[in-house]
Amino acid sequence: RHIRDRFGLFIPLAPCYTLYSTLYSKEEKHLYTIRQAIEDDAAQLAALRPILDAETENMDREPGEAHLDEAAWRAIIAGDKAENNHLFLVAEDGGRLVAYCRCAGSRLVRLRHQAEFGVCVLKEYWGQGIGGEMLRRCITWAETGSRLHKLTLRVMATNTFAIKLYENQGFVQEGILRDDKLLSDGLYYDTLLMARIFK
Repeated sequence: RHIRDRFGLFIPLAPCYTLYSTLYSKEEKHLYTIRQAIEDDAAQLAALRPILDAETENMDREPGEAHLDEAAWRAIIAGDKAENNHLFLVAEDGGRLVAYCRCAGSRLVRLRHQAEFGVCVLKEYWGQGIGGEMLRRCITWAETGSRLHKLTLRVMATNTFAIKLYENQGFVQEGILRDDKLLSDGLYYDTLLMARIFK
């Protein structure tokens, strides 16, 4: 069986399928492509993540921490393709990767019904609708492709823009991790736990 998504693409209702879409930026009418990650993306991802980590403190890592080289990214991409409750998407602008997101589930039987979502976008591409469209791609995959029951995420309590986006896509707050992150200003910040359940 198939469904037609908002881009007019047919999506098979099967454990694995290719998610490919294009979108225009809100203001510049610039075309971007969102697709599943392939192993040939590994070199760009290895260079991209340290830049993303340095651009905002909304990420978990300090710049340069937990470095992943090209081989590590290749292994992650291959592993995600092999798991029904994993998904790895990238956004590209003329062949240049400008964002990526992952949904990662567990191999444990009692937890396989859910996956955790995370996304990061280069700062120069903020406000173009890329992160929101990647989230919608993941929701489509979780609900109609992978048949997950629950999609979860973590977001800093100060990241009001992201929280509003998640709420608009049906996510609700489930809890708070108090003083979860210590940032460069010497202050501790809370993290919100959010989720969307598919009925």
